[in-house]
Amino acid sequence: MSISIKTDEEVEKMRIAGKLAADVLVMIEEYIKAGVSTNDLDKICHDYIVDVQDAIPAPLNYRGFPKSICTSLNHQVCHGIPNDKKLKNGDIINIDITVIKEGYHGDTSKMFAVGTIPPYAQRLCDVAHKALYIGINQVKPGIRLGDIGYAIQHYAEAQHTSVVREYCGHGIGVKFHEDPQILHYGKPHTGDLITEGMTFTIEPMINLGKRHIKMLGDDWTVVTKDHKLSAQWEHTLLVTKTGVDILTLRAEEENWRDTLD
Repeated sequence: MSISIKTDEEVEKMRIAGKLAADVLVMIEEYIKAGVSTNDLDKICHDYIVDVQDAIPAPLNYRGFPKSICTSLNHQVCHGIPNDKKLKNGDIINIDITVIKEGYHGDTSKMFAVGTIPPYAQRLCDVAHKALYIGINQVKPGIRLGDIGYAIQHYAEAQHTSVVREYCGHGIGVKFHEDPQILHYGKPHTGDLITEGMTFTIEPMINLGKRHIKMLGDDWTVVTKDHKLSAQWEHTLLVTKTGVDILTLRAEEENWRDTLD
C-alpha cells in the first residue's frame, strides 16, 4: 500500500477543493423539495461547479458514471444515478459531491429530508450523522485505521442499525480514490498507522434494517436487500499534528464536537 502524505502546498489545494464541494451542498439545499427530479438537481450542481466554481464535477464519466453527482434515495445506499423521478414528501436523499480544482479532489455528502419525513427516517439520518462524527473524532496521529471502523460500528450497532461493509472511505488527493481504505467496521488497534499529512474520507453507510446490499442492473446503484432505508454522510479529512481538520466542513457544522456529548 502506498499512502500519499500531502505537502503544505498540496494541503492548501485540498482545502480549496474541499471548500468548493461543501459549498455545493449548501447551494443545493433550497432546491430539494417535492416535485423536483434528481436530474434537475444534477443539472443545477453541474452548472454551479462548472460555471460558478470553475471546477470539474469528478463523478462525470468516472469509470463510465453518466452524471455529475450521486443521488441516493431512501433505500438506495450509494452511487444512485440522477434520473427523471421526482422527489416526494417524506423521502430522504443523499447528495454526494466531488469536485476537482487545480487537480485536487474534495469529496463530501449529506442527507436531506424532502418535506416532512417519518421519525424513524430522521432518527436513521441522525444516527448516520453521529456515526460519521464519532469516526472523525478518532482521527489523530498514532491511532490505527481499525480504531475508526470499530468506533463507528460500535455506536451504530448499539443504536440497532447496521453498517454496510462492502463500501468504505478512501484516501484522496490528485486521485479520486487513493490508499488507504477506511473501513467503517473493525477491531481496535488494527490496520495501518495514521500519520500527519494523510488525507482521506470517512463515509459510513448506515442501514435501518440488515447490512446486506445488492447492485442494480445499471451497475452503479446499490440498494438494501430488505428495502429498508439507508443513510450516509461523508467528509474529506486532513490528519494534523494534533488531530484532524475537516476540509469539507460546512458552517452549520462548526460545533460538530458538541454532538458527541
